[in-house]
Amino acid sequence: MGCILIGMPKHEDASHIAELIRNDGVSEEILSCTTGADILRKAEDLEISLVICTRYFSDMGYEEMTSYLPASISILLLTKDATLVPFSPNVIRLLMPFKRGDLISTVKMLLPYRPDFGHRKKVRRSPEEQRIIDEAKSVLMNRNEMTEPEAFRYLQKSSMDSGRTLVESAQMILLLDGG
Repeated sequence: MGCILIGMPKHEDASHIAELIRNDGVSEEILSCTTGADILRKAEDLEISLVICTRYFSDMGYEEMTSYLPASISILLLTKDATLVPFSPNVIRLLMPFKRGDLISTVKMLLPYRPDFGHRKKVRRSPEEQRIIDEAKSVLMNRNEMTEPEAFRYLQKSSMDSGRTLVESAQMILLLDGG
């Protein structure tokens, strides 16, 4: 089982975020960091599932920190900048101020799936809905040279960012592709 690193310039802010996540039953170990270098050191020594951080640390920005982390680590960027577009597919942005429920659901979505969670249920889709999603993934894979998991994650992220369902986001991709 991996752990969650919370990187905030102020230790109190990281502790507050950690407490919110712990209180909702997330079973991963949660560690706080106050610098980008601290995050990088812990990422070398531990199995990291998720990094939750702000945009700037005293020693580096999130872009530099992200460039040193393995691409397999998801990063939840907490920011007030609505115009910021994450530069990497493993970075998901959550605008501050956020609702507690938005934070928790985003964290749970970004954590690797584990059957012992119990509270995640499999979404039942009609064959037509599944066909639309598969077709959109295929478009993304061909056009953007993505793997199947990357294409699915992109669909998830765009549906979450836009407030649409996964099927609606897939339909938008197909429409934009001329299909």
